[in-house]
Amino acid sequence: MDRSIRLTLILLLLVVVLIFGLVVGRQVLLVGNDQPSPPPELSSINAYVYENSRKLAEFELLNEQGETVTRNSLQGKWTFAFVGYTNCPDICPAAMATLRKTDKILPEELPQPEFLLISADPEHDTPQRLKDYVGFFGDDFHGLTGDIETLRALARSMNAVFSHRQVDGERLVEHSGHFTLINPDGEMIAVLQPPHNPEDLAEAYREIYEWARENHPRASQS
Repeated sequence: MDRSIRLTLILLLLVVVLIFGLVVGRQVLLVGNDQPSPPPELSSINAYVYENSRKLAEFELLNEQGETVTRNSLQGKWTFAFVGYTNCPDICPAAMATLRKTDKILPEELPQPEFLLISADPEHDTPQRLKDYVGFFGDDFHGLTGDIETLRALARSMNAVFSHRQVDGERLVEHSGHFTLINPDGEMIAVLQPPHNPEDLAEAYREIYEWARENHPRASQS
């Protein structure tokens, strides 16, 4: 074979190999870019974010308006949820006040969340009592009450518990103190442990929302 023809074929082969390498490299980069980024590391502000959100227990309960609601009612919005009760002397009023302060400092460009008190004392927390209580903190505050076992199951699915016991003839209600952040799919995406600080809660919400928007766009919409 003529030397010039052989050289031309070698050069063409090199060009083909180069083009193939560029195409493969581009595809590798594109696939790499499609990989979701890990959830934000927020342990310094007592927050843990789940890489894959977790479903809550199915429920049928009453809200503060006396209306029957289900797990589907949590969809389409972001929600800070908290297990407590209206007659709580210390933890609940402080937690609700912290959430109210958080609500006031959230940037307007973020989806504005709702705040949900899940009753640990349904025997006393009637819808009307819940309405009077949560209404004090703001229009975005709501409550759930109803069957105690349904409430227990819902609390457990939020990594929370509550219990009742008698001490010196008095009935005491004990419950978890963390907040659960629920995404617009109605699933738990983060747990925020005490001590709670409004600025830290607002920062955690911003970072979680932005991460969810980039990696789980359907679940971040509200």
